Amino acid sequence: MKTPYYKTIGNEVELFKHAFQNQLPILIKGPTGCGKTRFITYMAAQLERPLYTVACHDDLTAADLVGRHLIGNNSTYWSDGPLTRAVREGAICYLDEVVEARKDTTVILHPLTDDRRVLPIERTNENLQAPPEFMLVVSYNPGYQNLLKGMKPSTKQRFVGLRFNYPTPSIEQEIISSETGIDADLAKRLVNLTNALRQLKEHDIEEAASTRLLIYAATLIKQGFDPVEACRAALIEPLSDDLETVAALMEIVTASFG
Repeated sequence: MKTPYYKTIGNEVELFKHAFQNQLPILIKGPTGCGKTRFITYMAAQLERPLYTVACHDDLTAADLVGRHLIGNNSTYWSDGPLTRAVREGAICYLDEVVEARKDTTVILHPLTDDRRVLPIERTNENLQAPPEFMLVVSYNPGYQNLLKGMKPSTKQRFVGLRFNYPTPSIEQEIISSETGIDADLAKRLVNLTNALRQLKEHDIEEAASTRLLIYAATLIKQGFDPVEACRAALIEPLSDDLETVAALMEIVTASFG
């Protein structure tokens, strides 16, 4: 696996390695586009372990994770799901936005996230013992939590918690310069603009502009696209559908790049 670019912000790399060595599951929480998935991909490459990623959603069932019987060649056969394959191979299984999955689905994680480290598969009458190399990682955005979509305390307390946030301005400038090749001055202007937009979270917009969107804007500008229009397309339009809000946000962009 090729190691993706990742800029260490705190002790997250050291914590992840200690959790891996001691067979502890990890829960990562943080806002959209702050680098959670990039970090896990980076750590899988660092630890030289295969990575199975599952994007969780409302219709995700336990069978989608564990596996199911399929029909083929006039007979049925068992097909492992991504969680089962990860356990068998000693891989890292990453459940992205785990709170989107139904609670009756995430219950199957319980035997894997305590001292048993077992995955029961009722349909094949198996109890898979997870090898030391297997690791379960889940993530979610706390800003989206509500009474209907939240992780049960009995599930949450089975994990080591790691909180992510957007990088400091200097680190974020370094990230987008490394990712896109733009010069330091433009990186600084884009980061300052993005942080100005983030101040409006919960006032005019529901979610803050992410580092991911910032990289999109920098990429467009690097390729010769007009800076103001690049910021409109990559930073403003994804944040709001309201025309008045978009117009107000574009005033901030124009003040920075107009």
